[in-house]
Amino acid sequence: MTNIVMNVIVLAVLLAVSWRVLRGMRPGPLVGGALVMCVLTMVFDTLMIAADLYVYAEDKILGVYLWGAPLEDFAYALAASLAMPVLWTVLERRSAARATGPTADPTEGTDAA
Repeated sequence: MTNIVMNVIVLAVLLAVSWRVLRGMRPGPLVGGALVMCVLTMVFDTLMIAADLYVYAEDKILGVYLWGAPLEDFAYALAASLAMPVLWTVLERRSAARATGPTADPTEGTDAA
C-alpha cells in the first residue's frame, strides 16, 4: 500500500468519525489552522529531508513535492488540524456536562436536624 492510499483512508475515517462535531464548527479557523500547519510542514519537512534526517522509499510515494516535502506528508498536518479541534470540543462538552450534571448532594443545603 502506498502512503497516499493510507493517508486517504485515514483522512476519510477521521472525517466520518468527526463529521457531527465538524458541522457545528466555523470553517474559517479550521481552514486557517490547516494552512498554517501545511506551511510549517512544508518548511520543516524540507529542512529535515535536506539534513538527511529521513528519506522516503520511492516506490511508496507519488513523487510530487511541494518545496521539497512529499505530498503525502501534508496528510498528517491536515489530520492534526481537524482532529485536535474536534477532540478539544468533545472533551470540553463532556467537562461541561459533568460540571452541570447531578453531582451535588440532594440533602445539601437542607436543614434536616
